[in-house]
Amino acid sequence: MHQWWRAAGERLRQAAATAASGGRKYHTIQAIPREVTGSRVSARDRAQGRIPAVVFSQNRHQQPPSITKKQLLTTERKQIHSILKSVGAEFFCSTTFKLQIRAGSGSSVLLESGNVLPIKLHRDPETGKVLNMVFVWAENGSELEVDVPVVLKGIDSCPGLKKGGQLSLIRKDLKYLCPAESILQKVEVDISNLDIGGRILMNDIQVDPSLKLLSGNLTKPICKIAASNVESSKPLAA
Repeated sequence: MHQWWRAAGERLRQAAATAASGGRKYHTIQAIPREVTGSRVSARDRAQGRIPAVVFSQNRHQQPPSITKKQLLTTERKQIHSILKSVGAEFFCSTTFKLQIRAGSGSSVLLESGNVLPIKLHRDPETGKVLNMVFVWAENGSELEVDVPVVLKGIDSCPGLKKGGQLSLIRKDLKYLCPAESILQKVEVDISNLDIGGRILMNDIQVDPSLKLLSGNLTKPICKIAASNVESSKPLAA
């Protein structure tokens, strides 16, 4: 079990390092408008190597929140798959990108440009290909709800795991209300000092004060280390 968590943690750390090394800096998503929608149109777009998408603005200050500035788009499948590989699929929906909407494929005419946050990525369950995407404009001064992935660190030095304990990751992500300028790409949780019976709670995580945690009860654990069945079945000393 310890080896599995070590391998899983290493894969996630590598993806996090890739995302932190420039995922926000150089990826500009290219898109073109689409006038109509429907399953046949979407299937035709996919056959042409494009992915249907939609982008909109969300006003959280209205009750109920309103959706404005909605635009139908298509993006290049090769580019999106390249971005997913580079940034890491785990961090795609917690990373802001620059979006350029051009008049047509290969056109130099720029219709609109700005920062966006992906909020939905729909994949084919069998092939893993991206079927469609939803973006929201990440305009300066706006606030966005973001499901931020949890990344564990300190697995190799965790005393509870060295003693044979079992690590339970209870929350794989935490929902924050983030200013568009300060979207959190990941939450790092250090378990290097966590012993058997130890746990890390939501309110143990320190982030920028401008971010508001929306994930409910702050005293709920994100992860914990429990005694293994072998450990817990040992007879108590007389």
